[in-house]
Amino acid sequence: MSPSKQSCVSLRPSALHELGSILKQLNRRRVFFVVDEVAVASSGMEELLRLSLQECDVSRFVGFEPNPKLHDIERGIDQYKGFSSDLIIAFGGGTAIDLGKLIGLLARQSNPARSVVTGESMIECDATLMIAIPTTAGTGSEATHFAVAYVDGSKYSVAHPSLIPDFAIVDPHLTFSLPPAVTAATGLDAFSQAIESMWAVGATVESIAYAREAIDHAWKHLKQSVLSPTPESRLGMCQASHLAGKAINISKTTAPHALSYAITSEFMIPHGIAVAMTLGAVLDFNASVMPSDCVDPRGPEHVKNRIQMVVETLGAVSVQDARQKIENLVSSIGCFRSLSEAGITREADLQLIASSVNSLRMSNNPRKTSTESLLQLLR
Repeated sequence: MSPSKQSCVSLRPSALHELGSILKQLNRRRVFFVVDEVAVASSGMEELLRLSLQECDVSRFVGFEPNPKLHDIERGIDQYKGFSSDLIIAFGGGTAIDLGKLIGLLARQSNPARSVVTGESMIECDATLMIAIPTTAGTGSEATHFAVAYVDGSKYSVAHPSLIPDFAIVDPHLTFSLPPAVTAATGLDAFSQAIESMWAVGATVESIAYAREAIDHAWKHLKQSVLSPTPESRLGMCQASHLAGKAINISKTTAPHALSYAITSEFMIPHGIAVAMTLGAVLDFNASVMPSDCVDPRGPEHVKNRIQMVVETLGAVSVQDARQKIENLVSSIGCFRSLSEAGITREADLQLIASSVNSLRMSNNPRKTSTESLLQLLR
């Protein structure tokens, strides 16, 4: 397999009703169910899930913390092995889906989960068959071949072709009960993923096509889905999120994501908002790429052409206009546009963020950064 492995995706209103028929098609009877109980309760889909799973033996894995922690992963592996499951279903946001991916992969390795997550041991076996059912429109985890795990407070990304779920059920009805703050943060994550995918060193013609379509959907539907949601806007954001996931599955993310991790962990800013807070500034920064600091082997003109694609996709007339449009969108849905708006202005705090960047994500940014250039950007 390769990262281009295709999953079977049902993205439409009431798609969750297809779960029962998918289970019959697969003929798998022992289901390990990674489930965010709050998401199930708020979605009102508990009865439909019960009916869909009524012919299966089910082991429910619940009670996990936000953002996959090693102790939850290990607990899930123990429960999974004790149950001898042949199918994983993950229902919830990015945490639930990433946990489902990680448990299904790491439980099948001969080495301990810790050593595989931290990269000390190789991945030997493919992940268990999996159905992903996202309940937020943001992470796009149902479309990617990687998952996030936290070990001793450090964040790791586990990547393997088999981590792309075999089936994805993307039902906008599952997002109807999301509060505005969650809709805004997750929607900004998808929007930022799509824009970053346009200029990423790893971008391809295919990923750019997904990214442009994702930007179009998010630009049209994000504000309404936060302020006055309709079925159409919820569907539009589900499409934006899934397409952005397909884009970063190829291109991966860049500087705004690299900077976001410290902003979230140190200052408790929700991930999607933390990414969006530097998105406009990074757009501006990357637009000034020169031969001397260009990381993309295709050269600075190529990068500038990609930046121009972002400008045009946003309906802007210049880089500065595009940056203003991004920041206006962020502000219009009640989120911080910058670190200074969030009250993060102390030089020591900016130094902490600049020195804590994820080097893998930063290496995918088309313009080389330094601590000083990042500090200028953050200021």
